[in-house]
Amino acid sequence: MSESMDEGGECGTRLREWFEGALGESLQALEAHRLRDVLPGLPGTFAVQLGWFGRRDLLSSSPTAVHLLIDCQSTLPGPQFVQAAPEALPLASKSVQVVLLPHILDVSNSPHQLLREAERVLVPEGHVVIIGFNTMSLWGLSCFLSRRCARPAWCGDWIGMRRLKDWLSLLDFELTHGSMLYYRPPLKQQRLMDRLFFLERIGDRWWPLTAAIYVIVAKKRNLGLTPIASIPRRKRMRAVSQPVGARYG
Repeated sequence: MSESMDEGGECGTRLREWFEGALGESLQALEAHRLRDVLPGLPGTFAVQLGWFGRRDLLSSSPTAVHLLIDCQSTLPGPQFVQAAPEALPLASKSVQVVLLPHILDVSNSPHQLLREAERVLVPEGHVVIIGFNTMSLWGLSCFLSRRCARPAWCGDWIGMRRLKDWLSLLDFELTHGSMLYYRPPLKQQRLMDRLFFLERIGDRWWPLTAAIYVIVAKKRNLGLTPIASIPRRKRMRAVSQPVGARYG
């Protein structure tokens, strides 16, 4: 959550390496599980993932026929890969039904532009799914207290949910779903993390806003199709049958 981000994607590279460790793998396992509940309800033919972290195919549960991963580099098996900057997508406007952003906003040097590109390529009524680190979580507090912001997963510029919702509203997105994930503190001992798994079962009920991760789903509004109020049939018939002279007094 540092004020500035590393140039040249250095923070993104370190975050990818962190996701390959025990804590990152544990975190992404819950993210993939939640996406298996979310993505099947988002229909379409074309789904795009911007950026990649970890080794899981996060689009595997999407019912869309085409899965595409766009990033500057990738070793992730699964979806078809296109090497490009997520902030300048090589896709036509209004051509994609689902855009998945897993932590890419946390490390992007141009998060506003990245969201604008996601909005541009989405068809009306298409969906964007955003996974990000929660600034109000125990993880965010750990970063603040220990001053570890230069280390993954604390090396990026985390975007709070309130700020993200404001950005989405400005881009004419409508929030349709939100959930929180991972209530365990960021500990290194795998055995202790396993013992604290019970926190995942009670976190949503007792302290939902302290989770490490948020998952937000938003729908692109179908602008430009303003409905025209229909004229009641009875009034139309009266206008037609009215004498000509009556219209002029």
